[in-house]
Amino acid sequence: MVQCLDTSFAALSDPTRRGILERLGREDASITELAEGFGMTLTGMKKHVQLLEEAGLVTTEKIGRVRRCRLGPRRLDDETAWINKYRQMLEARLDRLGAFLERTKDSAS
Repeated sequence: MVQCLDTSFAALSDPTRRGILERLGREDASITELAEGFGMTLTGMKKHVQLLEEAGLVTTEKIGRVRRCRLGPRRLDDETAWINKYRQMLEARLDRLGAFLERTKDSAS
């Protein structure tokens, strides 16, 4: 699972790749359409799409001479679970800090 998280978070770390996912969430697109929409070269866009594909976030299919992209099968369930666990840990620490500050405030009065 950790390697899967690493791959997903690495793919999601780039704003262009997040933009590609948002774009593909609206409708499928060719690599050429994506490149034009992001003002990139085809080579640059292919690299971004490849990283998203390796993370399972995008799938591509060659139809004739055109490579079409669509959202992949991964739904980020493991990533969401990790983020929720991390959030709970942080909230627990903040709750303990709040309780400590209340105790010290009462002691100082």
